[in-house]
Amino acid sequence: MKLFSAAQIRQWDQYTIQNEPIAPIALMERAAMRCCNWIDLTMPAPQKYTVFCGPGNNGGDGLAIARLLILKKNTVQVFILGGAGKNSADFLTNLERLQALTSRIELLEKETDFPVISSADIIIDALFGNGLNRSLSSLQAALVDHINRCGNPVIAIDMPSGLFADKSSKDNVIVNATHTLTLQVMKPAFLLPENAAYTGNVHVIDIGLHRQYYNDTAAGFEIVEQGTIHSFIHPRKKFSHKGTYGNAALVAGSHGMMGAAVLGAKACMRSGAGKLTCYIPNCGYTILQSTVPEAMCVTDINENHHTSLMLRTEYDAYAIGPGMGQHNTGAAVLEALLDKKPRRLVIDADGLNLLSADQRLYLKIPAHAILTPHPKEFERLFGTAKNDFERLELALQKAKALQVYIVIKGNYSFIATPGGKGYFNPTGNPGMATAGSGDALTGILLGLIAQYNNAEQAVLTGVYLHGLAGDIAAKQQTEEAMTAGDIIECIPAAFARIKTGVYFT
Repeated sequence: MKLFSAAQIRQWDQYTIQNEPIAPIALMERAAMRCCNWIDLTMPAPQKYTVFCGPGNNGGDGLAIARLLILKKNTVQVFILGGAGKNSADFLTNLERLQALTSRIELLEKETDFPVISSADIIIDALFGNGLNRSLSSLQAALVDHINRCGNPVIAIDMPSGLFADKSSKDNVIVNATHTLTLQVMKPAFLLPENAAYTGNVHVIDIGLHRQYYNDTAAGFEIVEQGTIHSFIHPRKKFSHKGTYGNAALVAGSHGMMGAAVLGAKACMRSGAGKLTCYIPNCGYTILQSTVPEAMCVTDINENHHTSLMLRTEYDAYAIGPGMGQHNTGAAVLEALLDKKPRRLVIDADGLNLLSADQRLYLKIPAHAILTPHPKEFERLFGTAKNDFERLELALQKAKALQVYIVIKGNYSFIATPGGKGYFNPTGNPGMATAGSGDALTGILLGLIAQYNNAEQAVLTGVYLHGLAGDIAAKQQTEEAMTAGDIIECIPAAFARIKTGVYFT
C-alpha cells in the first residue's frame, strides 16, 4: 500500500472529482456513509453520540455522519468549533442538511461553552483531518484537552485532531482516539512509535477514490503487501541441489552468547539456504554441532571469542554480528570480512556496534549490504534524530549515501533502500520483543540472500517472513510466552501462508 502525503491525498480527491466524475459534496457523502456503516456495524444503534466538528471538510464529514447516525435512530448532539477558520462550501451544505433534521447543534466559541459529556456517550472527532499543517490554537487545544479528559470512547474521522499526517507532531496537543477511521489509505504518522498513544485501532475506510491516481502516482513510502512477497517466492526447480540455493557463512557467537549463533544458524537453514558454515570461537563447537547438525563449523583459534577471519572458502553470502561481543579483536574480524568485498552481506548486533566504533569502516561496506539496527544501534551508527520522521529521513539519506539497505527494527520495521524508497513492514507483534528475535532475523536474511540475486526482494521478504512467523507464534504461544525459538519454528508455516496466498487472520 502506497503512503501518500497530505498534499497527494488532496490531489487524489480532486482527481476523483474530475475523472470519476463526482461532485465534491457527493464524494463527501460517500465517505460519510462508509464511515457510518463501520460505526453501525461496530456499535449497533441505538447509541448516544457527541460529534465535534471543525470548519473544513473534516467537519463536513462529521456533519454528514451525524445526520446519517440520526437516520439510524441514534441520539446525536453536534458541537461546531467557532473561530477556527472559514467554513468550506461542503461544510455549509451539510450543515443545512443537518439543521433540517435536528436542532441539537451548538457553537463553541470559548472554553466556557464546552459541554459536560455523559459517560454513556461515544465521541466522534471531526475537528481537523488529514489537511492539518500547524499546531492548534489555544481554544482548539483546550477543546482537545477537554475531549481527552472525558475518558469516553473516541472515534476519529481520518486523523485524530492535532496529529499531522506526514511530519512530526511532537509537542502537539492531540486527541487520544480509541478508533481512527482513516480514509482510503494509511497515513505515515500511524506507523511511528511517537504517535502510538493517539491513534488507537486504525481502520482503513475505502471511500472509492479513483484507482488510476493510485496506480500512476509515486509515493516515497509504502507498506509491504503479502501479494508482493508472494510474487518474490518461486517454486524450487525439480533437478536442483543444495548448491543451487546458496552457500552461506555466519560469523557469530562468543563465550556466554553462543545461543545467538544457534538461533541465527537455525533460522538460516529454515529459510532455505542450501549450505551453512558457522565461524565461531572454539567454545561453541560442541554447542553448534549438537544443536544445528545441518550446519558446518569452523572455529577460531581462540577459545572464547573471534580473533581473526579464518574462513578459507568463498561463500555466496555472509552475516556477521550475533553474539560476537565487542572484543578488540572483533573489529579486525569485521574489517577482514569487509575487505573480502562480499557481494551479499548482513551486519547485525555486535557487528553494528563494532562498525559504529570505527567509522573508517563505513566506506568499506559493500554495496547492497543489509544493516539491521534497532533504534539505539541506529543512533550509534548515524547520530540522533529529534523525532521519528527525522529518523526515517536520516535512514534514507544514509542508505542512499552508502548504497546499503537499513532495517530499523521495531513495530512496523522500516526498510530504507539505496534508491531512496522507504518501506514499512506490517507483520510482527510485541511478543517479538524478546531476546534472540533479532538473531532470528539475521539468520532469515542470510538464508534468503544466499538464494536471491535481488537484494531488495530478499530484505523485504526476510523482514516480512520474520514478522509473519512471529504472528503465527503469538497465536500459538501468546505474545507473553513466545520466544525467539518459537519464531524460528513457525518459519515453515509463514512460508506456507505466503506461497498459498492465505492472508493471516
